[in-house]
Amino acid sequence: MLEFLLAVILLMVLVLPLTVHFIERNLEVYLFIMGFFAVTSSHFCCEGAGWSLHLVEESLIEPLMITAAVLLFGFMVYMFREKITRSIVWIEHKVGSKVFCFFLVTLLGIFSSVITAIISAIILVEVINALKFPKEFEKRLVIFGCFSIGLGAALTPIGEPLSTIAVAKLKGVPYHADFFFLLKHLGVFIVPGVLGIGVLAALLQPSVKEGKTLGLSENEKETIKDVFMRALKVYVFIMALIFLGHGFKPIIDTYIIKLPGLVLYWINTISAVLDNATLAAAEISPAMSLNQMQMTLMGLLISGGMLIPGNIPNIIAAGKLGITSKDWARIGLPFGFSLMMIYFTIFLFL
Repeated sequence: MLEFLLAVILLMVLVLPLTVHFIERNLEVYLFIMGFFAVTSSHFCCEGAGWSLHLVEESLIEPLMITAAVLLFGFMVYMFREKITRSIVWIEHKVGSKVFCFFLVTLLGIFSSVITAIISAIILVEVINALKFPKEFEKRLVIFGCFSIGLGAALTPIGEPLSTIAVAKLKGVPYHADFFFLLKHLGVFIVPGVLGIGVLAALLQPSVKEGKTLGLSENEKETIKDVFMRALKVYVFIMALIFLGHGFKPIIDTYIIKLPGLVLYWINTISAVLDNATLAAAEISPAMSLNQMQMTLMGLLISGGMLIPGNIPNIIAAGKLGITSKDWARIGLPFGFSLMMIYFTIFLFL
């Protein structure tokens, strides 16, 4: 009965945000409600699971670090937006577009682990808004940038919700995950990937057909209210994911951890259409082997860049710059599957 109930909740978590616009717009609250029901279901049906003082403390404390980072760096970007824009244009003129694109994509990817994926995406939007590249060129640059940010942000638990949840769930035995756990175990895969995407961004060439078409531009300027609301949403979002992860623990321990790492890797291509942090909450378990954990997270991180709903940076950049789902899929899907195949080959040899 418990497994059926949790399966229904999981299906609602995965499907309804894609099909109901109201839920999509209020995803954080919806996931919080679903997480509450998942934990409550486990509480009455499974000994040792469900509500506890430790879970409540964890749900209140774990979101604080990433929320504080989002608030701090969001406020800094808001205060110094004009100076940032002027500096961007000056640097691009000095170093040239190719070098500029390489460092833009690479540095945003690496530093997103410190300033958060959300702030990196906002900076990417500001950069694109300031530059005057052809529109199609900018679309490719934005999507490459979001792939890089989505990968790099996973190096620390303050980078993005997925890494926050992964570290929170692996804090106990046997991994005792600390702040540098993901850097130590995923860095060897992520850092070369970010550098490789940066090289590809430097090789981008505007199409002859693009001519002098206007570049992308930001739909609405951010307000100080937006800065605080975004931080609040991140806090609720992380809390909801902690509840979901704890509530789904019986399913994870019964089914997920028995799957080979390479199977989990390809299953997680569904994070192209579903937020990868939500899937991480439903899949990651300390009972997994290191190999399973690495492949699961890499599958989530790469495929999260393929379509707009897969990752928070995609949603921010596409929404602010007016990139359509069709345009994103046209570039993101083939590029994402190419990355998946490259890493799949690496995992096979390892």
